[in-house]
Amino acid sequence: MSNASVYHIDPPAFYDDPYPALAEMRTQAPISFVPELDATLLTRRDSIFVNEKKIDIFSSTQPGGLMTVLMGENMMRKDGAPHMAERKAIFPTISPRTVRDVWLTQFRAAAKRILDDLAPRGCADLVNDYAMPVSAEALRVITGLTNMTNEEMNRVSQGMIDGIANYAGDPDIEANCHDCTASIDRHIDEMIPRLKVLPDHSLLSVQMRAGLSDEQIRANIKLAISGGQNEPRDAIAGTIWALLTHPEQKELVLSGKVTFMQAFEEYARWCSPIGMSPRRVARPAEIEGVQFEVDDRVFLMFGSGNRDEAVFENPDVFDVTRDTGPSIAFGAGPHFCAGAWAARALIADVALPLAFAHLPGLRLADGADPRPVGWAFRGLTELPCEWKAG
Repeated sequence: MSNASVYHIDPPAFYDDPYPALAEMRTQAPISFVPELDATLLTRRDSIFVNEKKIDIFSSTQPGGLMTVLMGENMMRKDGAPHMAERKAIFPTISPRTVRDVWLTQFRAAAKRILDDLAPRGCADLVNDYAMPVSAEALRVITGLTNMTNEEMNRVSQGMIDGIANYAGDPDIEANCHDCTASIDRHIDEMIPRLKVLPDHSLLSVQMRAGLSDEQIRANIKLAISGGQNEPRDAIAGTIWALLTHPEQKELVLSGKVTFMQAFEEYARWCSPIGMSPRRVARPAEIEGVQFEVDDRVFLMFGSGNRDEAVFENPDVFDVTRDTGPSIAFGAGPHFCAGAWAARALIADVALPLAFAHLPGLRLADGADPRPVGWAFRGLTELPCEWKAG
């Protein structure tokens, strides 16, 4: 393991709110070895920004890593030419032009259908009744698994997220993850013959036409589901929660002084849905006075970097007028989120403005005090809200 300073965490407290411990690490030991996670954490924004690009040291290739073992070796677990080849192959699905010309209309139509059902009710849990199905509907068309229900899309995504964050080795979590990946494989098997006859812009169809292997196709579909369901869901619900609990910030957005895109980008900085990305040390190296050995496990703590006091003024404050340019919510190097354009369109152009437009007087339900949880992946588990029933 590295010779970084040792920092102990209380895992339950870290899961509930990692920010105090991360702030202490940034101040006392910006590169810390955390025994409870069996990993060395990089916590400062500029250090993460620079070192994520050093793929010869901090490699994404992790043959024994949880993601590779449970989901297959997707493009996120490859570096250099192999990574870029697969990234190029899927680009027709997630390019800015495809998002604008193909997906945006479908995103908007699905969100309106969901809101038409919700509006007359006057109350709902906007995590499970809005953010979840909006994200799932988008992911169904983007992946090509239109034969999968919203509920199953959410279940398999959460199961994989739980599986790849299962550093404690809970056998039940692992078993559930295997069940979820098997479900995805069955849905892929069912869609392949259809897409051979009627190809489209979906990830499954595009990869098939690009000649990727069956293993590559399946692993990348699972990657898209693991990140493309939970993170947009958490960002949609989280940004709504942040605006409702910061009324002065909400007024700036609803008055048009600040855009929904600015609100989303600030939420993603302030409460990063993806808080960490793992790396494997590929060769001995010294970074900022810390010695790393081959196969050391390293966590790039995006959530910590996004609250770095050296980069952001008052970083613990949610401020929609902030310049979020230095944010690393989508990553910083060659593994910058491939689905960023689709996510921004879904969340900021569709889900957020439509929710506030179709749910008049939107507010937290009386007595509700939801809070996000998690450190590798962070989000709300519920968002009880009320509005004027239409």
